[in-house]
Amino acid sequence: MPHPSRPPDHVLDLFAAEGVLEPLEGGRGTSWRAGDLVLSPGHDESEAWLAPIQARLAVHLDEESPRSIRLALPVPARDGNLTADGWAATRFEPGTTPCRDLPTLRATAHLLHAHLATRVLERPRELDGRTDRWGVADEASYDVEAAVAAAADRPEPGLRDLVEAIAPELDDSDLGREQLVHRDLASNVLLDASGVPFVIDFTPTWRSPLWAEAVCVLDAVIWHDAPAEALDEWRSGAQRQALLRAVLFRVLSDLPCDVEAYTALGLA
Repeated sequence: MPHPSRPPDHVLDLFAAEGVLEPLEGGRGTSWRAGDLVLSPGHDESEAWLAPIQARLAVHLDEESPRSIRLALPVPARDGNLTADGWAATRFEPGTTPCRDLPTLRATAHLLHAHLATRVLERPRELDGRTDRWGVADEASYDVEAAVAAAADRPEPGLRDLVEAIAPELDDSDLGREQLVHRDLASNVLLDASGVPFVIDFTPTWRSPLWAEAVCVLDAVIWHDAPAEALDEWRSGAQRQALLRAVLFRVLSDLPCDVEAYTALGLA
């Protein structure tokens, strides 16, 4: 599969990016390295509120001894903005490899969200009114009528049936206190040269850590060859409810959606 479009020259100029431009593996597979920077598309200046939080936490985590997890450090453009034409930059970390070990991913989720819980105490208003497909799917995963309506507008055979089968299974179980979480961890954890988890492409939302972990486990099974047995502990109680909502989030945000892969999980 060809790599997505490279960052345009004016974006490279705004971030003062130097060196040979090369595509990077890991993450969403859409990032590029230019010297000591990693440039990633799909960002908006409305995310600017996150950068100071991410930067302070990244520095704090790097000062820990021993380090338990790490976080990519955001880099502003020369005009002071944190994005340029939808691109954002973080500092490149040499010697990393994608992490696909599910226990490590889950441990990373626990540690990252524990740190975030003490640093962001109220829901950022900037999370309101998101119109990107992930934000819309996130909201629909907690709104059955919206989820069914969204599925009805999609062309994939069986998608509406899957969503309508999941809807009656949902209840009002308490999934835990909501907070700032990373909603896309399974594809965005690397291991640095010392083997420490290094989190990239922070995609923020305000949900319970249990929901975010459910998305992580689901993604690992669907996309990264984790064994289906990893879902066994998510078949009852609050964990099942978190997983069902994670499935709704993913089937509504995946374009296109592999309906058969989600149906094969036997959750509804």
